[in-house]
Amino acid sequence: MRASRNDAASGGALKRNMPLVPADSIAGRALVTVIGIMTFLAAFMVGVGIMIHGASREWTDSIAKEITIQVRPSPNRDIEVETEKAAAIARATAGVAGVRIFGKAESEHLLEPWLGTGLDLGELPVPRLVVVELSNAANLNAADLKDNLRARVPTAFLDDHRLWMERLAAMAQSLVVLIVVFLALVLVSMGLAVAFATRGAMAGNKGIVDILHFVGATDRFIAVEFQRHFLRLGLRGGAIGVLLAILGFSLFETLSSWWARSPGGDQMEVLFGTFSLGWIGYAITISIGGVVALLTGLVSRIIVFRHLRGFE
Repeated sequence: MRASRNDAASGGALKRNMPLVPADSIAGRALVTVIGIMTFLAAFMVGVGIMIHGASREWTDSIAKEITIQVRPSPNRDIEVETEKAAAIARATAGVAGVRIFGKAESEHLLEPWLGTGLDLGELPVPRLVVVELSNAANLNAADLKDNLRARVPTAFLDDHRLWMERLAAMAQSLVVLIVVFLALVLVSMGLAVAFATRGAMAGNKGIVDILHFVGATDRFIAVEFQRHFLRLGLRGGAIGVLLAILGFSLFETLSSWWARSPGGDQMEVLFGTFSLGWIGYAITISIGGVVALLTGLVSRIIVFRHLRGFE
């Protein structure tokens, strides 16, 4: 009795609403750190997947609306006349909405990101480009257009970008599959970490759990207490990871906008798209934090039930 009074006086007595698992401990802080890192990796990879999908869709839409005719220089032919012939053939083809001829200066300007500026390209056999805008790609008979160009303009070559579209779609799908596999591995790793942490908490509080069983507490009551504890940890870790991911994407957007104003930045933007998630991407990123928290609570509940039933 005297020891109990001394404990109560020193603040060591159990309080009425004290949680079953300590809310703040070294193990809890370590688990929050692990969950935060895993959430950051998951959110970051999902954001990258969204940007890849968006860039691939922009590429596909832009390529599907246009085809290109390339007129190569030939010693026995006037390239300007040949280019005009190729443009006239394209204009007379069904499904074509407009034709634009790239002049010599524009064609040389397209090479500047790779060859640099200030070079004299007059001696190089730079081909002419004819960009054909399609009104309806389904109405275009690319085979007939190729045959007409081959018969009337032998130096002309039609590129309908189908090969590029197929390669682009295959590359984007492969990257998305890799991201999904990586996301699954991250979630499995996080689930294992939560499972080990739950088992450690159960072992550390075995005496309290036995007393609760002795006084009539059900397995559901004990499991709910552990689930609430780990759900709070999951919410904290998920919020930290999502916040870091949002800050990272915001930094990328700022750098990409600065990069777009640099020399050759417009061409790079066409190739790789803009590093911007949009509000849908940010909403999905934020939802990952909630999914991680729910997964943390669910895993802890399952582990606690299995642990308790193993003792019965």
